[in-house]
Amino acid sequence: MKASLCEQLDIRGLRYNVRHWGSADAPAVFFLHGWMDTSATFQFLVDALAHDWHVIAPDWRGYGASEWLGRPYWFPDYYGDLDALLAHYSPDRPARLVGHSMGAAISSAYSGVRPDRVAQLVMMDFLGLTATAEDDAPAQLAGWLDNLRKEQPLRGYADHDAFARRLQLANPRLTGAKAAFLARHVSRTLPDGQVTMAGDPWHKVPSPVRYQAGDVMAAWRGIKAPVLMMLADKGYVAERFADAPAEIERRLACFADMRRVTITDSGHNLQHDQPEQVAAAIEAFLARD
Repeated sequence: MKASLCEQLDIRGLRYNVRHWGSADAPAVFFLHGWMDTSATFQFLVDALAHDWHVIAPDWRGYGASEWLGRPYWFPDYYGDLDALLAHYSPDRPARLVGHSMGAAISSAYSGVRPDRVAQLVMMDFLGLTATAEDDAPAQLAGWLDNLRKEQPLRGYADHDAFARRLQLANPRLTGAKAAFLARHVSRTLPDGQVTMAGDPWHKVPSPVRYQAGDVMAAWRGIKAPVLMMLADKGYVAERFADAPAEIERRLACFADMRRVTITDSGHNLQHDQPEQVAAAIEAFLARD
């Protein structure tokens, strides 16, 4: 496996952990992980890259070794965090962004409102959430208020082996070796010795504000950078819009300059399931310096 190094820095008043692979003078590309995940999720993908890249992969706030709030998160803070990260690592030139799931949500909206800061964008198995109804808004706000009065417990597993088995249960495509690696690198060990996913449980509290697909699509229309849309044939996009293929096309039409690639025999975590396919598609798309 290719070795990574981590550094800690202050991002908007929080301690951020940022993982690096490759030489610092190689072409830089930012890898942005998804919900309830960490930067280490990209290890298999980095190992499959044929060329030398400087991969810069933060743990988002509340994940991995970055600082956890222990209270509700406000999604727009991720746009601010990305803006600050790019100002730190790529202040003078537009950046290459590769986002998986939530990482694609953050990077794609950001690319639309800061189009001059992004050179190329790769979106991995994300095309927005399903639409919500106005009538859902009161219950969503009430649920958020109810959660403020509760503790948000961490789910623990007896040891890393037990956590690895749970990961394989969720994704049967994971080999034993990959599950064992992830169990140790996307987890935290609790004081009692149990192992838990390295994500603040407050992330699991739904937002008090309902998802507005139209707002997200409006941001996508502002993207100037070329976009690689990478969809897994058995991923969340395929499942979420299984009965609405026209909605997939409507959302894809928001991107002015887009290339679409399907990753075969893959679930949502395509960086685990088919890292070789994903790496080949990314390197065929990204321009080197």
